[in-house]
Amino acid sequence: MNPSIRTTFNQNFTEEKYADFLVDLNAGVKSPIEFRIAETPVFLTDDFRDKLIKAGDDIVATILKPGFKDLTERAIPGAWRITNENAHPHFITLDFGVCKDAAGNIVPKLIELQGFPSLYGFQVHLAENYRHAFNIHGNQTIFFNGLNKSSYLDLLRKTILGPYQPDEVVIMDVDAPNQKTAVDFYLTEGYIGTPVVSLADLIQQGNQLFYVHHGEKKRIRRIYNRLIFDEIESDPEIFDKVVDIRQPLDVEWVAHPSWFYRISKFTMPLLQGDYIPKTQFLHELKETPPDLQNYVLKPLFSFAGQGVIIDIMEGDIEKIKDPENWILQEKVTYEPVLKSPDGGVKIEIRLMYLWPDGDAKPTLAINLARLSKGKMIGVRYNKDFDWVGGTVAFMHK
Repeated sequence: MNPSIRTTFNQNFTEEKYADFLVDLNAGVKSPIEFRIAETPVFLTDDFRDKLIKAGDDIVATILKPGFKDLTERAIPGAWRITNENAHPHFITLDFGVCKDAAGNIVPKLIELQGFPSLYGFQVHLAENYRHAFNIHGNQTIFFNGLNKSSYLDLLRKTILGPYQPDEVVIMDVDAPNQKTAVDFYLTEGYIGTPVVSLADLIQQGNQLFYVHHGEKKRIRRIYNRLIFDEIESDPEIFDKVVDIRQPLDVEWVAHPSWFYRISKFTMPLLQGDYIPKTQFLHELKETPPDLQNYVLKPLFSFAGQGVIIDIMEGDIEKIKDPENWILQEKVTYEPVLKSPDGGVKIEIRLMYLWPDGDAKPTLAINLARLSKGKMIGVRYNKDFDWVGGTVAFMHK
């Protein structure tokens, strides 16, 4: 992390500036921010930025290989197979912990990855407010590949809209206005003009979908999908109440739901590189590592950390009845490298790619960061701390 910028930021930080920052951040947004925003951005050195880019390039190279879809076919649950899958993911997000290697170097280590959109709209708004509130120098950017706000939003618009008009594309979640990330939905609507809808707003006629916009029924040509199927599994009757989007419908998806599963924990054993933790499918394990305390067991088809065995005990592996649905992964230990007024803070950085139709490969575009003082990254582990929560990383242009 950049020590000179960090020192200056901390010397000039006040609680009053932070309070004003939060007021400005929430001013004018249709939906209030429902997750904690950290007191500070992250400031990357050029060296660490370049390591992140290299790590991302190695992972994307695997996704681009011929046969990747064949290798990941088993990742898609039968109940959530949707028609009209396209050839590539429109979004790729890669989460890296900031760690220390055996030689004492600060390096990124992959934590997880998804072929699913993240806060692509909110991060622009967040960075602008950090810059204004804390006088962040103009030579610092949150964008990659020479992008600025204007060219980034053009790329975002191209990815989400494709050939369609904004009112032919909808941002959809199961109950969009009440999602914790609703602020991102509405900021994205403001940036590119795409309306926000919930599942209950969809109207089906034949194999076509419609919604009502300003009193007029509009045809939906494309769905900017923010719905995670695993979040609605608890209601097995949901598609008795709303349109069953699993049907063969005449609509495009961005990103198609299958990519959420293809690019996921399932992908980890397929990856190689200096910044990838050792990972194996459990059913392919030839020999149990002697240092099991340095590994975790993860079920492939659960989310939000459910079912993960962090401290593996003798016999745990043998007890697993479906080893083909589990991975054994090397533990990643975060290094608390961000200096806050009362100690070190752990960092996770998300690289966010955009891949519009017609482009040969995805473009690394923007980032997201999260700060933690707890045992793990996440709200439940950090509710009693300050200098934690959602943020963004700045780096030299």
